[in-house]
Amino acid sequence: MLFLDRQDVIALLPIADCITAVERAFTAHAAGELPITPGVLGAHVAGGGFHIKTAVLGSGSGYFAAKINANFPGNPERHGLPAIQGMIGLFDTANGRPLALLDSIEITTLRTAAASAIAARNLARADASTLAICGYGNQGRAHLRALLQVRKLRRALAYDRDPSRAEIFAREMAPESGIEIAPTDNLAAAVQDCDICVTCTPARGAFIRVEHLRPGQFFAAVGADSEGKQEFEPEVLRRAIVVADIVTQAVTMGELQHAIAAGLMTAADVHADLGQIVSGQRPGRTSEDQIFIFDSTGTALQDVAAAAMVYERALQAGRGLKLSLTGRGESGV
Repeated sequence: MLFLDRQDVIALLPIADCITAVERAFTAHAAGELPITPGVLGAHVAGGGFHIKTAVLGSGSGYFAAKINANFPGNPERHGLPAIQGMIGLFDTANGRPLALLDSIEITTLRTAAASAIAARNLARADASTLAICGYGNQGRAHLRALLQVRKLRRALAYDRDPSRAEIFAREMAPESGIEIAPTDNLAAAVQDCDICVTCTPARGAFIRVEHLRPGQFFAAVGADSEGKQEFEPEVLRRAIVVADIVTQAVTMGELQHAIAAGLMTAADVHADLGQIVSGQRPGRTSEDQIFIFDSTGTALQDVAAAAMVYERALQAGRGLKLSLTGRGESGV
């Protein structure tokens, strides 16, 4: 079994390749080619929570992944630790053999941004050039890099509740991205001015409101990935066309939970799963004025696709630390 740390993941999983791997997984899911439905189990504790997400990639000889993540939003300020920490176990579905144990921080960041980029490629206007990012941090950075893969962005607006963080983001990411990035403390103006908006905060109250909307926008709603988290007014979802990563998961964990609780939507009102869009089973954008919201809750489909790619490349590159769970050498794993 291989142990692959965060630096291994960074070296082996460029964002463009992660986008490709995740898109293939969503397509396979929509086609009914995967033997089990992705699963999720959550446990909440004081100050944060844990979730376990599972999925299979391929049939017959394929991969099973189980990701255990801890999400403690106060960690950076209180303990100097990442808000999200965890690991992914990757197994061979032909015989159950453990193949790899991977750090999940970078995989979670990359695969989340990859899904948003896939959604934007299909749902954002082709001429979209202005991006607003709400929330400073690893997700904000990864989303900027991923969206640059699918749209010719000209400028970005960076908003955070802490203006100094938005300034740091703009200062650090402008040279790398090659586009103008302006920090702002005016959330309403930033959202109204953008073609694409990414929200990746730990908020538990809505800050994207109906008055922020204008025709033709695309929103990647990333922050709401567990019960109680919220970034959008429920009425915003009712007025938009909603696509979820997986509808059955989003109705309990994503922005949809609030629109449904308010009686404004049902699961049947969701336009499509993302896999249905990329596979052509459901249409994407059909007019310039449509407003789309991608309700991204993060699925184990993304995790297993990214982890499998990292593992296969690690084998080719001779990278990673070999471990044995039995203490009898690699052959005894």
